[in-house]
Amino acid sequence: MTALRFAPVALLVALSLSACGHNMQQRAATGAIAGAVVAGPVGAVAGAAVGAVVDTAAKPK
Repeated sequence: MTALRFAPVALLVALSLSACGHNMQQRAATGAIAGAVVAGPVGAVAGAAVGAVVDTAAKPK
């Protein structure tokens, strides 16, 4: 129950920090660190995934 309460906070932190960096590796690493701090190993995986998605979305077409 407690993990579900902190999930939105973890997602918000991961989204905000995953935009930091210049390439996919940096953004995924930053998102993973933020997610790990907030939600542990599951947050690290989610943060890395969000960082990769942010990098893909930020590339100019």
